[in-house]
Amino acid sequence: MRSQLMRVVVAPDKFKGSATSAEAAGAIGAGLRAVRPDLDIVELPVADGGDGTVAAAVAAGFLPAGVTVEGPTGEPVQAMFALDGGTAVIELAEVAGLRRLPGGQAALAPLTASTYGLGQVIAAALDRGARTIVLGVGGSASTDGGAGLLQALGVRLADGQGHPLGRGGAALGDLALVDPAGLDPRLAAVRFLVASDVDSPLLGPAGAAAVFGPQKGAGPAQVALLDRALARWADLTRSVTGLELASVPGAGAAGGTGYGALAYLGARLTPGIDLVLDLIGFDTAVAGAGLVITGEGRLDAQTLSGKAPAGVARAAARHGVPVAAVAGRVLLTDAELARAGFVAAYSLAAVEPDLALSMSRVLPSLEQIGRQIAASELVGQR
Repeated sequence: MRSQLMRVVVAPDKFKGSATSAEAAGAIGAGLRAVRPDLDIVELPVADGGDGTVAAAVAAGFLPAGVTVEGPTGEPVQAMFALDGGTAVIELAEVAGLRRLPGGQAALAPLTASTYGLGQVIAAALDRGARTIVLGVGGSASTDGGAGLLQALGVRLADGQGHPLGRGGAALGDLALVDPAGLDPRLAAVRFLVASDVDSPLLGPAGAAAVFGPQKGAGPAQVALLDRALARWADLTRSVTGLELASVPGAGAAGGTGYGALAYLGARLTPGIDLVLDLIGFDTAVAGAGLVITGEGRLDAQTLSGKAPAGVARAAARHGVPVAAVAGRVLLTDAELARAGFVAAYSLAAVEPDLALSMSRVLPSLEQIGRQIAASELVGQR
């Protein structure tokens, strides 16, 4: 009787700037099949709540949907989200991320970038019948405390003269009125899950402006201005809602978007990779598998603090399945890799030592590593 095929689950994150998670999974899978066509290979791209979260959901069977909304500085952008029944997956980076700035990194707008378009996408998901909304909030260009998305959903924000508040975090310094009476009533029946690995509070030296503002182009004076503006937002929100949430770990995620979602949408903050793995059915795929292969651009100290490969390793360990990691550069010691749950680690630098060439040849290198793994003891014999 023919023995059951060994299943290998290929679940990488993106190799930023070089390959999407789906492209990486396809290349590794192609290498495995080239050497071991007898393997049962399941390609399951993953993400940790940032760039690629919607793509991971679509690869797992969610249906893509598109809507034209405001980008981070008001320009129209075509944003994608994903749907499966009553569940929608929405990615902040797809709407108001740094890559959505006109001119990219050369046009950083730390004071005026807004999450307004994110609220418009949420409204579009409500129109499509969403009752559970997953927000991936990595990669934001804004530091507006989620005020923009709430304006788009009906919360009235006004200055001292009663004029509608402008977009962006700096405008919150002029905030005088918060009126949530117009908040879309459909939201009362919606469960919000925010996928984020950030544990920063909203305010202070460890808060949204201080920690992440410089990455979005804010200098020291602008960081201080944004922190004061967010404090104003938090003070008025507390007076309206009665909730003290500014110090909650994760409130500072995505320029304070976590705070806005907590205060007005009743959101629950969840580690990004854990939430994504649940959405894409990782536990079902890995049950009975013989090996999991994961990876990202770099395996380093940040990987250990909650990035996608570490989350994949934790989830696979619950099923007793060994995990191999693939990365452009592996900067962890053998002991650190073992503690994180990796039985082996493969570096693209070993395939192509030249960094520039390695980045331009990521997919062929990943395929070659797939061949190496297929010929190794990790997958046993034919």
